[in-house]
Amino acid sequence: MHSAGDKQDFYPIDYRIYAPDQDGKTKNEHFSEMIINVVFAKKIKAKRILFDSWYASAENLKLVHRLGLTFFMTLKSNRMVSLSKEGGWIHLDEIDWTTERLQNGVKIKLKEVPFKVQLFKVVATDGDIDWVITNCPDETLTTQSAQEANDVRWQIEELHRGLKQLTGTEKCQCRKGRSQRNHIACCYHAWLSLKVRAKALGKTLYQTKNNLFSDYLRAELASPRIHAFSPA
Repeated sequence: MHSAGDKQDFYPIDYRIYAPDQDGKTKNEHFSEMIINVVFAKKIKAKRILFDSWYASAENLKLVHRLGLTFFMTLKSNRMVSLSKEGGWIHLDEIDWTTERLQNGVKIKLKEVPFKVQLFKVVATDGDIDWVITNCPDETLTTQSAQEANDVRWQIEELHRGLKQLTGTEKCQCRKGRSQRNHIACCYHAWLSLKVRAKALGKTLYQTKNNLFSDYLRAELASPRIHAFSPA
């Protein structure tokens, strides 16, 4: 998904159906193919990429770094990291989080990744913890700014929620794989049409869809195309 960073300004640009029994591809392989396609085929100019721990393999991190992109992503708490050669490998939650580190993060080394990354411990108001890493070279980066950058990733969840609630991606009753794939493709087209229309009207996607039904019902009540007949 491409985002301008604004709250409502994001659009899907590619998607894959995870079906390893058919194509033998892992989620990480799909990820790398989509990134390469975005950079070399679609010519997207964005330089920052956000993704979660599902795609945090060493190969993906090295690929994104080689492409000259800056990533912000989350890690699982059981990921092994190293603060120094002498200290060896430890889990994320074993790091001594001083006040300085909580504010500005700490440089770490990940296994099989040849470059260091900055790690931030982001604590939500409910106590949940996100472990955010980035290869951003900005030395003035703070935990707050890293959190703000990573929070844009929530738009992916908004896209998935909108697809389910507005287009019914999960309600396909077809049994054939081809029919299911066609259904998902049509849902993406429907969502995108709503998105473009909603932006033009200055409304949310939900308001735009509801207005479609409201306009239809008003027209039918004023001039019904199917008339109700009184019983004889």
